[in-house]
Amino acid sequence: MLNKTLNISSSPHIVHGIGTNDIMRNVVYALLPTSFFAVYAFGISALLVMSTTVISSVLTEHYLCKFSSKKSTISDWSAVISGLLLGLTLPPNFPLWMAFCGGVLAIALGKFIFGGLGYNVFNPALVGRAILQAAFPVAITTWYPSFMPDRFTTFSNSTFTIPFMEPMADGFTGATPLSAFKFDGITTNLVDLMVGFTSGSTGETSSILILLGGIYLIIRKMMNWRIPVAVLGTVAIFTLILYMVDNKAFPSPLFMLFSGGLMLGAVFMATDMVASPLTSKGVWVYGMLIGVLVVVIRIWGGLPEGVMYAILLSNAVSPHIDKALKLRVYGTSKKMSKS
Repeated sequence: MLNKTLNISSSPHIVHGIGTNDIMRNVVYALLPTSFFAVYAFGISALLVMSTTVISSVLTEHYLCKFSSKKSTISDWSAVISGLLLGLTLPPNFPLWMAFCGGVLAIALGKFIFGGLGYNVFNPALVGRAILQAAFPVAITTWYPSFMPDRFTTFSNSTFTIPFMEPMADGFTGATPLSAFKFDGITTNLVDLMVGFTSGSTGETSSILILLGGIYLIIRKMMNWRIPVAVLGTVAIFTLILYMVDNKAFPSPLFMLFSGGLMLGAVFMATDMVASPLTSKGVWVYGMLIGVLVVVIRIWGGLPEGVMYAILLSNAVSPHIDKALKLRVYGTSKKMSKS
């Protein structure tokens, strides 16, 4: 006769835990289709830009941990994500030495200075991008056309620019859909916007692939779906109101949704688990705030794009949103929960 032992324990009963490494690795998986399409559209120059930002981000995190006498945290994939996202926000013809500096600054000033993963106030990739835009405004707003016939055999003239030297201009340049509309009143075909047959940052062109990556993470329960829905929904409603008022002065909602870096920002950057609110009500407010800021900056700001600033500003407000919408502890009054 066999003796069986029945183990009784209190809840919660965890069957399978999902660790940080699993989540971060799956985010990388979700970004791969967008990254592959970026290389297909812009060629080897785009591949080098993304590789440079990833390598510089990983190396910076490793050596900062080493110099601080801490265990290296590069195995959690967070540095890879920051580097890859940074590379996807840069022009495909961006000088490699600038891209390398961006990866270093993204990790050092956007993440490590706050204490590392789990403590960063802002999305590290956007911190690096913001610094690069302030330091190199011309290089970061010089766009290389997509689907050039020699993109797999020829590098952009500015790719291997010597540090602190002015990048060489390519023979062809292409305006982004947002800049074409803002400064010339020219709209871009919706199919081209959705599929990615346009000029722009390395990874902002194919909105469909970005959305598919987000859906994959939502199905795996590794992304809070409320944030991208709130961001995109707010942009659509706000733009629709403006479009109904004057459809000649303001773009259509679909143009605003599928142009620029909105999809990449809403799906992969605004959803940063550390820099976004924790409460269910808070993430809706946070997403709507980003959506409003995106439209305001794009329509009335001096720049054609506003996703980066909208997310960074909302990252700064995120802790205050959580504090204002703090959940009431069961069995206590509202006054007790606020104290």
